[in-house]
Formats: sequence, structure tokens, C-alpha cells
Amino acid sequence: MNRNNSSRNILLPLLLAATLVIGIMLGLYLPRRTDIPKHSGIWSRNDKINNILNLIESNYVDSVNHKDLVEAAIPAILKKLDPHSVYIPARDMARANEPLQGNFEGIGISFNMATDTILVISTILGGPSEKLGLQAGDKILYVNDSLVAGKGISEERVMGMLKGPRGTIVKVRILRKGLKDLLPFDITRDKIPLYSIDVSYMVNNTTGYIKITSFAMTTFDEFMKGLTELKALGMKKLIIDLRGNSGGIMEAAIQIADQFLKKDQLIVYTKGRTQPRSEARATGQGEFETGDLVILIDEGSASASEILAGAIQDNDRGIIIGRRSFGKGLVQEPVQFTDGSGMRLTIARYYTPTGRSIQKPYKDGFDEYYEDLNTRFSRHEFENSDSIHFDKLLKFTTPGGKIVYGGGGIMPDKFVPYDTTGFSPYFLKVRPLIYQFALNYADRQRESLNKFTEPKELEKYLDKQGLLNQFIDFAARKSVKPAPAEIKISGAGIQIQLKAYIARNILDNKGFYPIWEQLDTTLKYAIEYLKN
Repeated sequence: MNRNNSSRNILLPLLLAATLVIGIMLGLYLPRRTDIPKHSGIWSRNDKINNILNLIESNYVDSVNHKDLVEAAIPAILKKLDPHSVYIPARDMARANEPLQGNFEGIGISFNMATDTILVISTILGGPSEKLGLQAGDKILYVNDSLVAGKGISEERVMGMLKGPRGTIVKVRILRKGLKDLLPFDITRDKIPLYSIDVSYMVNNTTGYIKITSFAMTTFDEFMKGLTELKALGMKKLIIDLRGNSGGIMEAAIQIADQFLKKDQLIVYTKGRTQPRSEARATGQGEFETGDLVILIDEGSASASEILAGAIQDNDRGIIIGRRSFGKGLVQEPVQFTDGSGMRLTIARYYTPTGRSIQKPYKDGFDEYYEDLNTRFSRHEFENSDSIHFDKLLKFTTPGGKIVYGGGGIMPDKFVPYDTTGFSPYFLKVRPLIYQFALNYADRQRESLNKFTEPKELEKYLDKQGLLNQFIDFAARKSVKPAPAEIKISGAGIQIQLKAYIARNILDNKGFYPIWEQLDTTLKYAIEYLKN
């Protein structure tokens, strides 16, 4: 059984909480007593919740649904524990597990609804749509004989129509540029991989870059594939990007950390009220135990991301660059109920090798807990590390003598502020239009753009197309008037974003990231740091 990470102190004994939840669930399936006096004022304290539910069902003025009451009671109980112990209704369980399992069942396309039409951005390699010959740029007009174009259908509903059990068939009719008639396809749904490695590529002759977006059951294999390919290209130094990665499966983070550490070095340990200390140590069989290593983090890095970053930092193995991470240091265990619903219950805290828990406080309530990032922003912590309240954090020392902090996320060794260069009122107005323009441009020019296989060659071509002026005209048609002084401030950044998003529509992430790199001040800092 896989264990996921979250965060937060246990306000009530977990054993009691589990007992209460089990009691509620048993109330659904066990016969109820009929010999309890209807108006008795004496009830068993050990089964108070179930007795209350039965009393309501027996005596309440209006008819009630016992199951609905149970579904409402369980989240209320878990809310008294911590922000990350959660109940998942049966209808939501499959979707909740998809990011952790690393796959879902469907037809295997990435799509966009920007023009109120299902526009295929790409087909997933090896998926059923790719095998049948669907192409980027195809527009799905009908799904199972229902017109879906121009109907204002939400992306969520579209996903519901296209996803489905493996082996079932969905019929679509598509419009393809250059063809007069619609093309019919009968697509047999299958398991579709969800990749947690966005991209791996060489940023220069010696330095590799791997972007990990989540930690799932497939993440380690994906990571090792990328690492092997980069080493074959001559990689001597490595940057791992965990920014925006909110975590997932702890084991994946441990396996990746193992690739960098010497035998028996501590990676992480966990312990809880009923859980004895459990350690994870390096096997000494890592593929990158020597060589310069940088981990990028920010305020969106949490849970398993913090385990990986903490293991590298506490063992003095690499340098952490970016901004303070989220601070989510709790371990959750999944629990499955017979009706298909489930629960993720916090059973332990995890600790980095120096013994620090990076879990941020939540004693002031859940609202304050989730508002913490806004609080950090308002006190300018994203712009200046001096705004961090270090006095409220616990100090620890690494074997190399470095001071690290617990109780509020992972502190980077090298701070890089949030970049607002190029921001202007004009940019803020047109920002939502940038991807829309790029999508339309890629769709119109797909025949010309498809000949490019390398992002740098595609970028050279796009540099000659006057994209910025085209975009300014496009934005004006969308009621955003040109502002020459502000465009002078923001124009270069807008141009790079346009090229990056167009490249993503043609070459996927391997086209996007090498161009976006020009705007990524944290990544550029890391590259320069490794050069020196």
C-alpha cells in the first residue's frame, strides 16, 4: 500500500477518529437495533454518532437519507484532525487516484476548448487515438452522434464523454483541415499514461534538466529513463525542477533521492503516535552519486518534493535554489471502503535526515493554514528572503555545518525572488490572450510548422514572423488597445511567451521549455551557478 504525504498536527487521537469512521460505515451495512426505546434519553457513549444517526432516522420530523447523513458526518470528523486527512466519495475516487497511479482510461488526447470546439493539441504516444491516426489540429465535432461544437460544453463534461472503462468504444467525427467531409473514428478506450516528468533535456553541453511535476507510481521509471538519456548526451551536472510539484507518493521521492546518496545515508524517517520510527536509507547503488546537483523549489513545492529536497540538503549533497517551499510534512495512508469510497488518514509525520519536521503550523485553523501563501506574498517574502520570520523556525545543523530550518517548509540555500520584470498594465490585460493567440496561430500555420523537429530551429523561424505585431493587432480586436510605452517594457517577454506556447502546440513540452528558459530567472540562476 502506498503512502502519501500531507501536513498538520493531530488534534484528536487518530484511533478514536478511525473508530468513529468505522462505526459510521458499519451503520450502513449492519442491522440496526429495534429494541431501543424511541424516546429514551440514555444512549451509549461509545457509539454516540451512530446512535444519533439512528435517532434522526427514527424520529426526525421529515424523512432523511441515512447514507447522505453519513457522507456529511465523515468529512466533519476528519476536519477536526488536520487539513490533509480527507474523505473521498466513491464518485470521486477514480479521479483522485489517477495522478498517483500514473494513468487513466480514455482515448488518449490532449485537447483545448478555447474556440468552443474540441481541438486536438496532441495525441498521447501509443494511445488509441494515436494508433488510429488522429492528428494534432483535428477538431472533434461529434461524440457518439451528439454535436459538441459550438454548444458551450465545459471541459469537465468533455472529459466525462471521452473517458470511460477500458475496452468500451466512443464514436467521434472530426473535421480535418484540407478535407471536405468529416472523418469518423470508432476509438476503443484503453489505459492512458499520465506522465509526471514534463521534460528532460540538456540546457548546455554539460548540464541536464529534469522537470518533475508530481510523484506517482510511474515517476521513478520516467525519471531513470530521462537520467539515462541525459548521461548518454554527456551530462555531468544535473538540475531537478520541483517547482509547483505538490507531492504524491513518498516512495517515488525516496527512490529518486537514492540515486544521489552514498550507501546508508538517511533519506527520511517517519513516526507517529501508533507508528514506530521507520527509516529509508540509500542503497549505495545510485546512478548519480557524484556530480554537481541543484534542486529548484518554490512555494508550490510540497510533501514528496520536500522529502527529496530535504534529503539532498541535509546530506550536503547538492544546493537548493529558489524560494521557501509549502511546508507539508505529514504522511497519509489510503483506506478503501466497500462502497468504493475512501479516506486518506494522516498516520505519521516525516522528518528529514537532520531530524526536522518541515510541517508548517496550523493551530490557528484551516483558513489561516491555506491563506499562508497569501500572507507570505503580502509581507513580500517572494521578493526578499529577509521577510521570512526565521525567529519562529527551528534550527538544525547538517553534517557539513550548514544551518537549516524546520517547521515551515524547506529554505533554499540560494534565494531567487519572484520575477516581475516586464510586468506592465498592458501585459496584465493581454496575459489571458497569449495562449489563445498561440493556439490559433499554431492551428492556422500547422502545415508550415510541422516540418520543425527542434525547438531552436522552430524559434529561429518564428523570430522572422512578426509575432509581436500580429499579437498586438489580435489584442486590439479583443478590446485591449496598444500602449506603446508599456509594450516597450513587456514586448520582449510577450514575444518569448508566444514562441514558447506555439512550440508547445507543435513539439509538446520538449519545444516549450527550451524557449521558456529565457524567461525563467530561477533556472538561469541555477545554470550560472553550476558554471561557476
